[in-house]
Amino acid sequence: MSRSKGGSTDRSTTGADRSTPGADFLQLDLTDAPVGGLADWLTRQLRQAVLDGRLPVGGRLPPTRALAAELRVSRGVVTEAYQRLTEDGQVVGRGRAGTVVVAAPIPAVPPYEPAVPPGRPASPPGPPPGPPTGAVDFGALRALPARIDLSPGVPDLAAFPRTAWLRAERSVLGGLSPADFGYGDPRGAPVFRAAVAAWLARNRGIRADPDEVVVVAGVAQAFALLARVLRDEGVTDVAVEDPGSLGTRQQLANWGLATPPVPVDAHGVRVDDLVATGAPAVLLTPAHQFPTGVVLDGRRRRELMRWVDGGGLVIEDDYDAEHRYDRPPVPALRSLRADGVAYAGSVSKLLAPALRTGWLLPPARYRDAVVAAKRDADLGNAVLPQLVLASLMGNGDLERHLRLVRRRHRERRDATIGAVRRHLPGARVHGAAAGLHLTVTFGTPFSDVDLVTAALARGVKAHPLSWHRHRPGDPGLVLGYAAATAGDIAEGVAVLGEALRDLV
Repeated sequence: MSRSKGGSTDRSTTGADRSTPGADFLQLDLTDAPVGGLADWLTRQLRQAVLDGRLPVGGRLPPTRALAAELRVSRGVVTEAYQRLTEDGQVVGRGRAGTVVVAAPIPAVPPYEPAVPPGRPASPPGPPPGPPTGAVDFGALRALPARIDLSPGVPDLAAFPRTAWLRAERSVLGGLSPADFGYGDPRGAPVFRAAVAAWLARNRGIRADPDEVVVVAGVAQAFALLARVLRDEGVTDVAVEDPGSLGTRQQLANWGLATPPVPVDAHGVRVDDLVATGAPAVLLTPAHQFPTGVVLDGRRRRELMRWVDGGGLVIEDDYDAEHRYDRPPVPALRSLRADGVAYAGSVSKLLAPALRTGWLLPPARYRDAVVAAKRDADLGNAVLPQLVLASLMGNGDLERHLRLVRRRHRERRDATIGAVRRHLPGARVHGAAAGLHLTVTFGTPFSDVDLVTAALARGVKAHPLSWHRHRPGDPGLVLGYAAATAGDIAEGVAVLGEALRDLV
């Protein structure tokens, strides 16, 4: 008995073969399928395989006839599933080359139900919280290939100062003794900690002793160390900005911390709303708020420092403060309070994320615990990159590199704004004065996740703004421009414009 295209309940087998039907492909097991709706079940299995990477972009699906035979279902069931993925833009039929995966689906963020820590009473009713921290796998998205990648958070990697790096590395290696290749201080190489302290004094207005600096494997590890220490101190909540980085919220949640949202407006985070959360700590991006680009203004800074004086802790993510174009520099919060601000920075946006080198300046009361956590985690960062970076910071090469990329980034920012005006009419641009990305918002209601999914099917990758929101708001896009050429930016935004017209 054959099955209809929608999937009937028939699972008959021949008299000669009563074994459970299944396929080696994706280890598909028909015993997992519901009695009705086989095409729906198969479609879900294929989508999930594309999403989690078992079916990578460029991977080929089996011929419909072959898969139907293995599963012992009608060919119409398989054809229907393939057709649905084709309509979603995830696969395409290429004649004799078969059916090929061309894009992974971007998951929508479902409604969030906050977990209540054991032994803690449920919170009273309040504003609707945000998306679940596990809803989007940034690692999976980052690995997806795209012809044009407009993801935020990446500098101009083609500008990496290879010649200066090699010159410094040769010089450093020539001066090392055998003992220098042993285990070092888990806080980091003393010469690099001194270079970081001098760099922060020159560029961020922070006066710190080298002994206050802990070298970490990027800001991500800084957050992980702080989360571990705070959790051991009994802290269960770290407030975050809304909108704010979903990836950061995911990381804090992975360490068992709740992340109550605090609204951000044109002046920065709303300190009165922060107080209302009751959270003892907050993670902020005050110099260039992600993703809106807002700078925390003077009045809010004073309010925040009063909150710190009352016992609050600010975790300051200074992630791209050096990249500014049309506004004066903004001092770091750490320069105002050393005892109530844990300051984190890195070279990821200065040079390259692949270096995995950053720094954390914890308040004195947490310093020993942070160093112990760092020792437990990895015994300390690799020393050679620290020594090379110390040389680049000390001889002026890093400042020269920063001046170069600022010019290139400004040109690419301008190209992005021009492309948005041409291809996304009516879109509002935010955060153009600094940083490595723009945020654009639209007054017309639509799903920005659907827009980004459609663009990815056309080979262009970007972030939907809704990913980074807790509460509902205007749809939008977060567009990184620093790592793309002007030509790619123009083409990528044009593709987004085409996808938007098809959507609305």
